Formats: sequence, structure tokens, C-alpha cells
Amino acid sequence: MIQDSWEQHSNWWQREFTRGADPEYEEQILPLLMDLAVEGGRVLDVGCGEGQVSRLLSSTSTKVFGIDPAWNQIREAVRRSTQEAYSQASATALPFAAGVFDTAVACLVFEHITALRQAVAEVSRVLAKGGKFIFMLNHPLLQTPGSGWVDDYISDPPSHYWRVGHYLVEQETLEEVQLGVHIPFVHRPLSEYVNALSENDLQLERMLEPSPPAGFLERNDSYRAAAHIPRLLVLICRKR
Repeated sequence: MIQDSWEQHSNWWQREFTRGADPEYEEQILPLLMDLAVEGGRVLDVGCGEGQVSRLLSSTSTKVFGIDPAWNQIREAVRRSTQEAYSQASATALPFAAGVFDTAVACLVFEHITALRQAVAEVSRVLAKGGKFIFMLNHPLLQTPGSGWVDDYISDPPSHYWRVGHYLVEQETLEEVQLGVHIPFVHRPLSEYVNALSENDLQLERMLEPSPPAGFLERNDSYRAAAHIPRLLVLICRKR
């Protein structure tokens, strides 16, 4: 179901989130990746979509390889390519030998992967010892299904707060992210991600929870009151 959704909605993704269309990517995600992936070498972009992260990192890397399960994304990535290489493949079965990459990145990908541990194991397998894994997620605590800003005018005095959904309940949901566009998400607690990384010799070095960027807040009036609530979680890991 997940792969079919991305095949169906690849044009939506390319239109709404690439070539400067999305302020979160332009003002936050892409600059963070450039800063964190400065070590260069051979880089793997897991769930590369149409390749915007791969193209960005190719300017500082020996070679960038992007994989994605959606053919529609890979075809567009090849069309837009500068010097990267792309393959249609799943994160749970990476078509590479062990230990061949110096850096791996996964940008807002693993919240769409059902087989978490299998995918993490594959990333660890293809990373060289000492290699870096830059792991970006929609924040699993604060973006739990059912979470959101609440203006409670019934209580006395009125209260305003961020409601957190059923954080500990692992669940797959089909979310309407735009009219007529339904994308599957897999919610799981942060501990599931951290434990999967640790079990596969990926040691957590840093964790980032940046505030939403100004451009996003300008386009989303309903989120301005919650500007202190992070939407993004970044885990920087090292292969032991």
C-alpha cells in the first residue's frame, strides 16, 4: 500500500516539495543536511524521491547513490540528475555490498517504512565502520496521530496547548495531507527508532529538534501559536 501511494502521488510530491516550493526543505532540511554531511565520500540517499537531496550532496561527495521504491520518483530523479546514480529498490533490500558507503541519509522516509528493523539493519550493513547515518523524521512524539494545537475556551481560565495523541501506540494511518492525497504513515515511539539503531551498531552521537522555520510559519497561520513545538527530529549516528 505504501509503495502504491507514492507511485500514485509522485507528481504531487515533486510539485509541492521540490525546486524551492517548500520552505521547510529550503530553509531547514536541506541546509541541515549540507552542514551534517560534510564528510563527503560515497553517500547513500535512502528514499531519495526525485533526487533533490542527492543532487545537493553531490557537490561535496565523491559519489551519491539514491534509491527509492517508486519508479515514478526514480524516473524523475534520473531526468533531473547532474552526476548522481539512481536505482529502484527498497530500503529493506539495498542492492549494494557491505561497507561501501561513508555516509547514509534518510530524509522523512522511515515513518513510511513498515519493516523498521530490517531497513535499519540494511543501512548498517552497507555503511563502512565509522560511517555516519543522518536520520531525519517527522517528530514521533509531537507529530503523533491525533496531536495538534488546542484552543480551549470552555475551561476557566481558557487554556491553549499542544495535544499529544496516543504516543506509545504503534499504528499505521492513512492521512489526507492535501485534498485527495492520502499518504500512509507508520507511527512508533522514539524508543523504537533508538533501539533499532543501537541493535544494529549505529551509535547515537547527536539529536536535534529545531523550531519550525519562519517560511513555514508564514504559510501556516494555524501553527504560529505552536512555533515552540518542533516538527522535525534529527538523529546523527555513527557505525561502530
